[in-house]
Amino acid sequence: VFDDGSKARPFGHCLVAGVAQAPLKVTKRMSKKKITKRQRVKPFVKYVNYSHIMPTRYQVPAEVQPATLVTDQQMDSPDGRIEAKKYVKKLLQEKFLTPPPDKSGKPSKDVIYLRKKLRF
Repeated sequence: VFDDGSKARPFGHCLVAGVAQAPLKVTKRMSKKKITKRQRVKPFVKYVNYSHIMPTRYQVPAEVQPATLVTDQQMDSPDGRIEAKKYVKKLLQEKFLTPPPDKSGKPSKDVIYLRKKLRF
């Protein structure tokens, strides 16, 4: 979170990691190879201007620890961004396959929300 901006970006911005392409629907009749291919997640990591962010009522589960996902030092170099994307991909794929339960024991609606494409 950079409220005052920085030298490279003179506006308030934040570092965002998210899902660029969510996993697709899977059925029983599909082969294991096709299931693993359809359950892939494509992540993104980038800086976003505060005025371009839309708040939602959904939150990242606490066990994900969003502050440790990506650092500013990783964003400085192309190799660092690739490493950050790989780490985010591994974490998101793990959460999509086994979503953390909420208080009632059902899969968390916050993680299920991330699977869906935004419709405007």
